[in-house]
Amino acid sequence: MDLSSLIAPNRVVCGLEGGSKKRTLELIATHIASSLPTLEGEEIFRRLMARERLGSTGIGQGIAIPHCRLENCTGSIGALFKLKTPLPFDAIDDAPVDLIFALIVPEEANDSHLQTLRSLAELFSNTNYLQGLRKATTDGELYDNALTTL
Repeated sequence: MDLSSLIAPNRVVCGLEGGSKKRTLELIATHIASSLPTLEGEEIFRRLMARERLGSTGIGQGIAIPHCRLENCTGSIGALFKLKTPLPFDAIDDAPVDLIFALIVPEEANDSHLQTLRSLAELFSNTNYLQGLRKATTDGELYDNALTTL
């Protein structure tokens, strides 16, 4: 999967300090909205939380892929965060999460949204890829490592 179509350097953060799942999702929503003025942080947060209430987006191995649909979103938007301190996320393996890839898609996205989620889950199941992300110490390094092809 080519992440360059989803993320931009200003939507990659290394060392995010969230403290809790809810607070982390709030910070992620605010960060995404700050880079895209057509989106509202409160609405992103509300939608991400609504999706989490349906079931955790923690997919195991310290990875979470919170995602939601937004009415005024015109294309798929991704953001990558490496947490300063891993936190409980109700993941399927009960492991704390340290890498979060947030995905926002247009309200009408159906098949493409599901395909993107599948591709992300596959990408984040690669141990070597995860090691590259986890060794990053700066936003730029995290971005570069995220775009490294396997």
